[in-house]
Amino acid sequence: MTMPKNGLTYADAGVDIDAGNALVERIKPAAKRTGRAGTISGLGGFGALFDLRAAGYEDPILVAATDGVGTKLRIAIDTGNVDTIGIDLVAMCVNDLVCQGAEPLFFLDYFATGKLDVDQAARIVEGIAEGCVQSGCALIGGETAEMPGMYHRGDFDLAGFAVGAMERGADLPKGVAEGDVLLGLCSSGVHSNGYSFVRKVVELSGLGWSAAAPFGEGRLGTALLAPTRLYVKPVLKAVRAGGVHALAHITGGGLTENPPRVLPEGLACEIDLSAWRLPPVFRWLAETAGMSEAEMLKTFNCGIGMMLAVAADRADDIAALLSAEGEAVVPMGRVVRGEGVVYSGRLL
Repeated sequence: MTMPKNGLTYADAGVDIDAGNALVERIKPAAKRTGRAGTISGLGGFGALFDLRAAGYEDPILVAATDGVGTKLRIAIDTGNVDTIGIDLVAMCVNDLVCQGAEPLFFLDYFATGKLDVDQAARIVEGIAEGCVQSGCALIGGETAEMPGMYHRGDFDLAGFAVGAMERGADLPKGVAEGDVLLGLCSSGVHSNGYSFVRKVVELSGLGWSAAAPFGEGRLGTALLAPTRLYVKPVLKAVRAGGVHALAHITGGGLTENPPRVLPEGLACEIDLSAWRLPPVFRWLAETAGMSEAEMLKTFNCGIGMMLAVAADRADDIAALLSAEGEAVVPMGRVVRGEGVVYSGRLL
């Protein structure tokens, strides 16, 4: 490399500070759209402030969660469809928070790339802002890291960090008992787990991302990028109505590994697999890969993105409330004596 006449600049090393500043200015309106009670400062400071008292809390307990979206990013990068991957990022964090009984308050993101593309980054952050709006939390800060030599051209990585709160003593799970009814909330697709397997299945099928989706309408890549459903607002309404004893976000580990995480010792989830219809995307994945039912159940959400354990005498009212909030509710079983998950019926 020839030394520039006036010496090296940071831009010569591959980092464009002006592009970073341009991105901050461009995303400020998106961040402002997420403002809520408790938000104090906007983007650009060394830290972000949030007032818990202004948010309505008297004796709050904070709950934090962090996550990413895994190799679903690879499909977003390869197809150029990055507009909704930010929704996935928010959902993976706030859907976890609400399982503790917490209301998501604010969100921060980390975006890293080799060479900053302001338009691409802005589209991603605008998706993050949309996820925040849908879940009622404020996007109050983040980090954009331009790191030449760390990522291949066009590649990027995302991570999210969410903080929520609840009044002391309102934490979940609490009061789970034998006879509680299990209510499932339907997923919007694969959500954001199992995509290394998904990509392997697509490779085995011989299809490209632009091919027609064999399990639905539109192109394959677009169909597989359907964003993770945000359950926060409906679930919080159900919790505040009373009778919800536990919530399980069905993520990595699927229906086999996640429900037992909210059960006390000596209790199990009895799940009727015939209570809902396996969405076509999962059937296509299973058939293309020759996947067993047991493997499917511990890999994917299989059409149920969130599970509630509720008092039996409140089950009908809670199901009606959730349905009125736009959720597709599936009575999927009960809490019984035992351990882990006990299945009846067939999924495949």
